[in-house]
Amino acid sequence: MTIYKKQPRNLEETSQATIAESTARQSAGLTSLFKGSTLSIGEPRTASVHRVTGETDITLTLGLDGTGHCDITTDVPFFDHMLNAFGRHGLFDLKVEALGDTEVDAHHTVEDTGIVLGQAFAQALADKRGITRFANVAVPMDETLVMAAVDISGRGQAYCELPCPTERVGSFDTELAVEFFYAFARDAGVTLHVRELAGANSHHIIEAAFKAVGRAMRYACELDPRVTGVPSTKGSL
Repeated sequence: MTIYKKQPRNLEETSQATIAESTARQSAGLTSLFKGSTLSIGEPRTASVHRVTGETDITLTLGLDGTGHCDITTDVPFFDHMLNAFGRHGLFDLKVEALGDTEVDAHHTVEDTGIVLGQAFAQALADKRGITRFANVAVPMDETLVMAAVDISGRGQAYCELPCPTERVGSFDTELAVEFFYAFARDAGVTLHVRELAGANSHHIIEAAFKAVGRAMRYACELDPRVTGVPSTKGSL
């Protein structure tokens, strides 16, 4: 592709190469990545998802450009607390009503809420035009430090290292935090890394992780006024 050719040495060749480069960018659909944005940032980016299975019934609404207003009911109190932390620190307006077979345990409710939240993000982001795409955050909580990094890549995958010193926080199974992030990343179509850099208290570790992922998603979803098209050299995500 002409864009990647070695720079010519004289003025005539330089002019010809510049024209060829511009033509190549236009034909590849990359021009919009290199000029100021015309994206209307006033358009609301919202989504509503309702998902019913034999184990859960979940209704969720999401506003990406909100103020952090949350209304969460899942019948899993610690999980409600974590979703509130995610929404509040991500500045997402988030309403979740989840009914699940919590008489068995909280696994299906937590995992399926991750699925639905991921679907809502994918829906609200639409074609991903103008987004920042990449973000990383390290969040401290007393002795704990957790890092989250995200790429809104279109390739849903998560890599989590969140060792907790206890099996439960109250009645909440600490393993479910990672299950939530796996489900969320897969259905949101994002690449997500969550790493515990320091920590001794299970509550602090999980809460710092939810705050870090919420804040990283906030920054990755934000609109960059310098980007018009999709932030990818491929032209799509």
